Amino acid sequence: MSRITRLTQPEAPLTRPPTTVLPPTPETPSFLITTATKSYKHQYANIYFLRLSHLRSSVLEKARERWADAPGNPVYVSKVLEVQKSQLSYIVGTVYMDMPLKPNVLEDIARDNSIPPPPPLPTFYSRDDRIMLEDESGRIQLVGERVANARLVTGVIIAALGIETPSGEFEVVDICFAGLAPQVQQDVAMEVDDVSKDPWIAVVSGLDVGSASPADAPIQLLVEFLTGEGGGPAMQARAAQISRLIIAGDSLAPLGAPVKQDAFEDEKESKKGRRYGYDTTSFSPHPTLSLSAHLLDIARSMPVHLLPGASDPSGAILPQQPFPRAMFGAVSSYQSFVCETNPTYLRIAPGSDEAPDDTATRTLLINSGQPVNDMLKYLACPPNTPLSIAESTLRWRHMAPTAPDTLWCHPYFNSEPFSIDGTPDIYIVGGQKQFGTKMVKDKGDDAKRCRVVAVPRFAETGIVVLVNLRNLEVRCVNLHVGGALAGPRPEEETTRQ
Repeated sequence: MSRITRLTQPEAPLTRPPTTVLPPTPETPSFLITTATKSYKHQYANIYFLRLSHLRSSVLEKARERWADAPGNPVYVSKVLEVQKSQLSYIVGTVYMDMPLKPNVLEDIARDNSIPPPPPLPTFYSRDDRIMLEDESGRIQLVGERVANARLVTGVIIAALGIETPSGEFEVVDICFAGLAPQVQQDVAMEVDDVSKDPWIAVVSGLDVGSASPADAPIQLLVEFLTGEGGGPAMQARAAQISRLIIAGDSLAPLGAPVKQDAFEDEKESKKGRRYGYDTTSFSPHPTLSLSAHLLDIARSMPVHLLPGASDPSGAILPQQPFPRAMFGAVSSYQSFVCETNPTYLRIAPGSDEAPDDTATRTLLINSGQPVNDMLKYLACPPNTPLSIAESTLRWRHMAPTAPDTLWCHPYFNSEPFSIDGTPDIYIVGGQKQFGTKMVKDKGDDAKRCRVVAVPRFAETGIVVLVNLRNLEVRCVNLHVGGALAGPRPEEETTRQ
């Protein structure tokens, strides 16, 4: 009896949905420092004047709309020092936080004179903080329960409604911000026949290659997941939908971080005499090579956007400029590997480079977390969180208000790029302790919305975040290794709409 073998139709190979990066627009400026903007001759005070003049009209428009029918018929006073006692009025200016715990120039002088300064504090917040509002004319102190409970940091442009007290303070009864900026591009549904063809982006932060406790195994799992070489068919199908990878800072461990040795090297070192102040474990030439090898594996499969971060060998002031491509070896020859500024805007459209669908473009605003982490020092935590602060920056229309007070930045003198003139579709903040996401919408105007995503440090959590470019759905995949005997595998976590 002959055996009949049924031949099955081979499955179609998995392919990635193509996406294209479009050129910047006036609402999504470049953060590259060119010869026209590179200058260190100017005072940082210019930044505050530029910021106030740029956002004053937007804040004033919102304030007039908000308080048009307020009891007492409040009047607008153009200068903070011209408010009248016992007259209900509103003023517009820049917030300045007078904080006793905030670093000051005397500490810098102490360091210059080799006087040991006190260790840096994790927060500047205290009950003795004073909130000031200033403009070109001067500065006035804001008081009252409303302003004390508000989420405010230095550099935010606000309108304050209140009355000047006999002691010369301004008693605040309400506060108004600029609100969400106009949407960069109105939300247009992508025409996708199959949900499984939706383009996604993957975002990681804090790889910390070269740290004392390197996350070599999770990073290798990450590479295998992104390239479709790990997990089962379902996980490979998920990976095939990822069109791009964004690395939001801190790819390399801080300079001078000790590198862990194996047991043989530890025993070898213990038998040798050590000279005072000499430690062979304080430097390793391998982190950049290891990172380059991982980037090469991924760039062969999809485009990679690499942002510098606080721990990376890049300039400390914002905006951090792109890494030199040459430092990454073979991957530098790939057009799919792009070194970005921090922060950066990306305008991503579905389709190939030859035929992009610019009607379904998504605008992304990405930073490596320094602005949010700096603002956390100004506020009580809890109740404030990185996610709530990121939401506030959208309503303030400014992504880094504490620069240049406590966050180093370039001394711009003509215009400041940190203002958010157009609300992005996706706002990504890297370098956080835990994952979080929220859809931020404008009150009374659902047309303005932004998906905010806090990306946790991969070396500590093993989490890679996935964002759907069509419907802004967010998922995270946990690649954390629980132990060699646990049989680590990618695990998909809760979906966030």
